[in-house]
Amino acid sequence: MSPVKPSSPEEEFFAREEAEKKRKAALAKAREIAVKERKQLKELHYMHCPKCGMDLTEIAYRGVLVDKCFSCNGLWLDDGEMEKLAGEDGYWGKVLGFFGRKDFKDTAG
Repeated sequence: MSPVKPSSPEEEFFAREEAEKKRKAALAKAREIAVKERKQLKELHYMHCPKCGMDLTEIAYRGVLVDKCFSCNGLWLDDGEMEKLAGEDGYWGKVLGFFGRKDFKDTAG
């Protein structure tokens, strides 16, 4: 069934208002679902090894807390942790420079 076209400006106004209310309700519902899904994904994956799925444990290494899997011996770094461990000189600084990190470009040439 096709919607009935309003016959007066007043009916048109109320039809637009109703459509706007429905649009806002749909957006709110979509946001609510997205938040729920994000929470469920975090509960499912947070501090689990991406390789084997076992629990990760934070350990201190050179003053940086890194995530260690004692099941498969994987070591996982969060954003910025490799840069802290690498420093500007040395092998890892050059590796980071190769991948385009401007703050870690090789200055030796």
